[in-house]
Amino acid sequence: MPDRRPPARTRRGTPPGRTDRVRAGTFPIDTGEVELAPDRDDPGGWFVVVNGVPSSYVYLDDPTRLDFEYVRWIGDVIDHAEPGPLRVAHLGGAGCTLARYVAATRPGSRQVVFELDAALVELVRDAFDLRRERGLRIRTEEARAGIGTLRDASQDVVIRDAFVGNRVPEHLTTLEFARDVGRVLAPGGTYVVNVADRTEQRHARAEAATLREVFNQVVLIAEPSQLRGRRYGNVLLVASNAPLPLDQLTRRLASGAVRARLVPPERVAQLVAGLRPLLDPAPADGYPPTTTDDASAPPA
Repeated sequence: MPDRRPPARTRRGTPPGRTDRVRAGTFPIDTGEVELAPDRDDPGGWFVVVNGVPSSYVYLDDPTRLDFEYVRWIGDVIDHAEPGPLRVAHLGGAGCTLARYVAATRPGSRQVVFELDAALVELVRDAFDLRRERGLRIRTEEARAGIGTLRDASQDVVIRDAFVGNRVPEHLTTLEFARDVGRVLAPGGTYVVNVADRTEQRHARAEAATLREVFNQVVLIAEPSQLRGRRYGNVLLVASNAPLPLDQLTRRLASGAVRARLVPPERVAQLVAGLRPLLDPAPADGYPPTTTDDASAPPA
């Protein structure tokens, strides 16, 4: 999850109602609790902290402002998608930062957000005035089940940013799930995956190997220090069956406030050589699926 930490915990309050300001406090939700915490360095910013994990940063007056580094990278990927309105499925909602971004930068877009926690959905709808966003539906549904309800070739972009604590639910990492995402993507559509990973990038590499079974191009995006094995952080995987705008994305990512590096498809292929795709377990085994490969990651 994002490295930026929220401010100190605020006192408990009553559930926020959308008037002229969001009301700070910690509130019960179906999966635990959520804190809405103001950014003490900028009164327009709000942290959404789910069960102690910073999950979203929402800037009320400017939905195009993306403060978490990995969210800005996803915004860069969206910016380089085909021009015009987009059809976007978000797997994981929290504060719906990226849904607000798409609505502001791609007017006329149609979006669906799958968020498991019904109480969280109702709270952020009111707190951030999401009921007024045209073309945005928020469905209280588990992400894999939600993808299963979408029509073939019905989405231009699918964004997976779903976590339980600081881990991605493993049934959202498997080959079977990737194939279902591929089914709902339109020709030329893009799948964006957020992985919180450690220095050796085991999770990102295993997921990249899995995605390469479904998509023609898979690239990896991270900070250079993460790729050199010096820190824990967010890694993005971007997958498509159409050519990705590699040169444009590389330049955009390298010029951002937090510099990121794009690892191209041929280098990703080398990084995952010998790794087997993650699979759903046999029905009697239950979750989570595992991989038996445990090789150290070579420098990217």
